[in-house]
This record gives sequence, C-alpha cells and structure tokens, in this order.
Amino acid sequence: MAEEPREEPRSDPHPRSGRPEPVERPVALVTGASSGIGLATATRLAEAGWRTLLSGTDRARLDAAADRTGGLALPEDLSKPDGPRRLAEAALAEAGRVDALVASAGLGWRGPFAETPCDTLDRMVEVNLAAPLRLVRLLLPGMLERRHGRIVLIGSMAGQVGVREESGYAATKGGLTMFAESLWYELRGTGVGVRLVLPGAVDTPFFDRRGTPYQRERPRPVSAERVADTVVASITTERDRLYVPHWLGFPARIHGVAPGVFRRMASRFG
Repeated sequence: MAEEPREEPRSDPHPRSGRPEPVERPVALVTGASSGIGLATATRLAEAGWRTLLSGTDRARLDAAADRTGGLALPEDLSKPDGPRRLAEAALAEAGRVDALVASAGLGWRGPFAETPCDTLDRMVEVNLAAPLRLVRLLLPGMLERRHGRIVLIGSMAGQVGVREESGYAATKGGLTMFAESLWYELRGTGVGVRLVLPGAVDTPFFDRRGTPYQRERPRPVSAERVADTVVASITTERDRLYVPHWLGFPARIHGVAPGVFRRMASRFG
C-alpha cells in the first residue's frame, strides 16, 4: 500500500557535536487556502509539522493565512488554463518537492441549469476539475520518482448522487470522483496514494460566493475544521474514500445499489 510522506534527513556537517540531525519537514501544497476547508487544512497541517505552501486568489486573505500557519503564500488564479502550471512551478522552485497535494479550491452555482451563465460553467470546470487534473499531472512525476506522496482531492456528495439545481457543480465533482477512482488503480504499489474526501454541506463562505444560501434540512453543514481533520487523517489512513460526516457513506451506497429508492428518498427529504 502507499507509504506515508517521509522526513528526509540531511547530512550534518558536525556529526560528532552531539546535536540531533536536522530533518526536512514534509511539504504540502494546499489550494483554496485563503478560507474555508483550505485554510482549516493548512492550519491543521502546520500544527502537525508540515511545511505549507498556500494558494488562492485573495492576496490579503492568503497573506493572513500564511502568517497564521507559518506557510508561504503562492497566489494564483486556477480559473486560468496556465494557472496550475505557474503554481506547480512556483511550489517546486520554493520547496524542491511536494509531498502532499490538497486540492480544495472550488466554485459553485445554484439554479436551473438552463439559466446557468456559461462563463460560470467555464470557471467551475476550470477550478473544480481541470485545475486539479493539471496539478496532479505536473506534481505526480516527482512523487513517483521518490516513491512516496499523497494526492488529496476534495470532492462532494453532489458529485456522488447528484443534486437538483446544482447540475454544473455536480458534474465537475462527479468528474473529480471518477478521476480519483481511475488514478487509484493506476498508482497501486507505487508509494503514491490517492484520497477522495467527500463532504456534504460545509459551513464556509462557499455558499455566500455562489450567491445562494444553503436551505436544505439535511445534511446540516459541518465545520471546515471537521473536514480538515479528515483531510489530514487521509494522508496516513489506508482508506481511499472518506465521507464527512461518516454517515453520508450510507446514502451513497444506497444510490449505488438502488438509485430508484435513493431518488424517492431525496425527493421526500431533500
């Protein structure tokens, strides 16, 4: 199975001095790190001893996040096709390697699909799906060469079971789910692990940015810190798919084996 990110010792120029040999901290690149799940994850990783590289578009918030975590701000707009390349190059230039990629940047929109602005669809596809794929493509070769690393993708229950009036968003997250599943098969035995974290509703600025508040009775929103705890745990766990909260795995399984039953339940309780 996949190895955990390792700390690689550096040579000590004074081996007989009695000082402990210094080590390099593992390096994590976190996208969407200026708020919400990304910020909470960067904070938890820093507390666990990771060196954090933080990406986002809001420079002021990103700088504040870097100050809070002791990390390095790498502002980048992942809605631009060349944004992931610039970010990957900057991360490798600063740290030399990335041991864990946490792809938590995301955009949403709620409303009838026939009324969804086309530019909003384009941005969701770029940020939610294309950017993670490009970042993985750029950082994976180094992980494979070192035979260790973690790729943590933040999916959504919307991408597992579908959600009314969130068709575009659900499509991007569904694509991310299939990417994680396919890549898992490809990377078995390489030392590089793929993890898919699947939250339900999360209490973050996400709903404010999409312009529509969360109104469903179930599931109730969980905190970004709760999701972050799962993200950090996913780096060392052998489980490749983690739901937040855990009970969401049950409706996901119902959808898989009895989609008609699930749709009736969703129509009644959703």
